[in-house]
Amino acid sequence: MTSTLANLAGGLGLFLLGMSMMTEGLKLAAGPSLERLLAGATRTRWHALGSGVLITALVQSSSAVTVAAIGFVNAGLLGLSGALWVLFGANVGTTMTGWIVALIGLKLKIEALALPLIGIGAATRLSGLGKRRGAFGGALAGFGLLFLGIALLQQSFTGLATQISLPQGEDALAVVAQLGIGILLTILMQSSSASMTIALTAAQGGLLTAQGAAAVVIGANVGTTVTAMLAAIGATPNARRASAAHVIFNALTGTVALLLLPWLVSAIAAGRKALGLPGDPATSLALFHTVFNLLGVLLMWPFADALSRWLQRRFRARESDEGAPRFLDDTVLAVPALAVEALHREIERIGAISRRILHRALDGADTATLTADLTATERLAAAAQAFIERMNLATMSEDSAERVASALRTLRDHESVVEQVAIAAALSQHEPLPSGTASAYAAFSGNGHALIETVATTDASAETTGLPDLVSTVNQAYETLKTHLLADGSTGAIRLAPMERALRRYSALRRALIKMEDARRRSAGAAAPVETPETRPP
Repeated sequence: MTSTLANLAGGLGLFLLGMSMMTEGLKLAAGPSLERLLAGATRTRWHALGSGVLITALVQSSSAVTVAAIGFVNAGLLGLSGALWVLFGANVGTTMTGWIVALIGLKLKIEALALPLIGIGAATRLSGLGKRRGAFGGALAGFGLLFLGIALLQQSFTGLATQISLPQGEDALAVVAQLGIGILLTILMQSSSASMTIALTAAQGGLLTAQGAAAVVIGANVGTTVTAMLAAIGATPNARRASAAHVIFNALTGTVALLLLPWLVSAIAAGRKALGLPGDPATSLALFHTVFNLLGVLLMWPFADALSRWLQRRFRARESDEGAPRFLDDTVLAVPALAVEALHREIERIGAISRRILHRALDGADTATLTADLTATERLAAAAQAFIERMNLATMSEDSAERVASALRTLRDHESVVEQVAIAAALSQHEPLPSGTASAYAAFSGNGHALIETVATTDASAETTGLPDLVSTVNQAYETLKTHLLADGSTGAIRLAPMERALRRYSALRRALIKMEDARRRSAGAAAPVETPETRPP
């Protein structure tokens, strides 16, 4: 008994390790492709549903596809209604795991398949570290470990069939117990695929009846809703909406499937015979899992648009808090390419807020007026830095690492803009300026506003002649303003203390404007211009 339980634990461990390696490798190798596929294949609900099914079947992780869909919704590249159908399709696509286990994992001589896959995959991974080839190698080795784990699970359940018994009845109490087993397994292992594999191998080993195993599978699907609800804590509004849709889909599908369970099991048995599939319990259960999720799609079909509208009206409280991140969601950390995109989007928001407060500072706003915006940018910058620290814990490609470095530099430029605005706001004008100096400031302020508007409406990677000319005009207007102010101080038209205060304020505003343009350049990965004696702020 002890030996059998040890084999069971080892088999489960190998399966989870293999699934993790396979999913991680495929996500790293296919991250950019995943983005392109989802962006281009969600034009209609049919396209979105098919994309969710196909990509999940290929990547073998509904979580990765769900994360990608949420990341695209957060980035504004995918509407919520399209994302819902990707999520529903991912539930159907994840049933491919059951077919792999039933038709390959429990049929072939495992050593003939698993060990060569592990060997080839490990060699490919070691020879291609940091490259896409290495990621594929890790996925291949994980695939082999997954099959090795299935073999151990199968042997263990065969040995346990005569030593323990699971709830076998078909009455309400037994079905509830079987459902609870599926939910508990999924919560404990954080993987519905692992729960599904255990149900398949247990049914194949005689520990569960066909209906009992089907109830465990329903429980495994329902168990994923607990994971989704936990993931939604502290998440962005769009992530919460997607999680809510996932919960609604699985809860509704599970409830209907439970109510129809005896008839569904009978229909599946008849369907299996009609399709000429093998008569073993594992194949019947894989078919049940697929039909069960297709039933969910049919149930959601007439209500999806209404569900999307209802979800859009929910979770709005956080959207009204400008200092709360809109795109930085820990769910996208599983796909580094999407995490980088989310980071860039959030930094763009910080840039937009910094430009807005720079507008207001040029118009004379003081610290009290700008406190809310200054606090919001401080909170967002801190959230972005914490997100980057969590990103660094995951494996990412060289390209993603370079984009993170570029994002950090851009973030620092935006922070510098805000720091200079804070200095200028604290030195706001309290005494009227002489008319000549006032006119010079109006010219400087007008050119500053024009530069901000041009930066806001110009693509980060675009090189235009207009922006360098505007920067030069701002510098000239600043020099003229400084000359007027110094002249006023020397003739007594303005007291020296207010003159010094004004000089520091205008210098801070000019630095903020220059840093704002630097941020635009850096956001495309371009280096900021080298300062010369003519362009360096005093």
